[in-house]
Amino acid sequence: MEQTVAFLKEYELLKVIIVAILLAVSVFIINFFIRKFFQRTDFIEERKEKTIESMIRSVTRYAATIGFILYIISLFVENFGSILAGAGVAGIVIGFGAQSLIKDILAGMFLIYEKQLHQGDFITINNTFNGTVEEIGLRSLKVREWSGKLLTISNGEIKQIHNYNIDRMRVIERVVTSFREDPDKVWTVLEHTCEKINQELEDYLKRDSSDTIIEPFHLFGITSLNANYRGYEYAIIGLVDDQHYWNAAKEARKIIAKALFDENILLAEERVSLSQSKKIST
Repeated sequence: MEQTVAFLKEYELLKVIIVAILLAVSVFIINFFIRKFFQRTDFIEERKEKTIESMIRSVTRYAATIGFILYIISLFVENFGSILAGAGVAGIVIGFGAQSLIKDILAGMFLIYEKQLHQGDFITINNTFNGTVEEIGLRSLKVREWSGKLLTISNGEIKQIHNYNIDRMRVIERVVTSFREDPDKVWTVLEHTCEKINQELEDYLKRDSSDTIIEPFHLFGITSLNANYRGYEYAIIGLVDDQHYWNAAKEARKIIAKALFDENILLAEERVSLSQSKKIST
């Protein structure tokens, strides 16, 4: 009898191992074919393909894990199928205290459905965290911060998203010059600078369906006559492709700085006024 019980236990253990292997292989095969499918097709944007692939990968992992857990429970609980059907899936989930899990999953589904972000987008979360989206999961979002740290945040905790990669981005560069600089001279220099930016950064500019540039770099105007009590503020703006936003902004700043230096235009400087009071004693 003892040998029979031991054999049955080993047999149950063998079934568990076989099921685990089958689930792992199934997840691998599904993800493998999904990845190959997107590699051989180009009917949707690459970032959207990566987003869908990331979501499918997350769904298959969770489905396999939950299925494996339920299978193990069924081995030790008699009539588990009847109990599961009678209690209802919703009742069991709530019984296990998974309200927060449901919240995270629903929030993740809405992130994808409403196209709020894609894998590879540079975003700001809750006005606190900045980084590039690495993985969009069913329960959480993984963002690689500028420092290299990987931030993992539950989807249900995301309240606000600033996405810098939704179709188009406007580069806005502000120049504050000294009050001593002639506005006409500065205006002329900045207009010529915009022409140079458009020539050197032409590939970065946003175009419409007819390949026409939508909004080239141009001098928007004087946006402040006394910016922070330091000088005149000018703004240069231009509409660029979202994928090239950071490079376009860096290169535009470099061109503007070189033009101001070559023309000996003074930028505004911080001025601190110190006053000394005398104490008169009687």
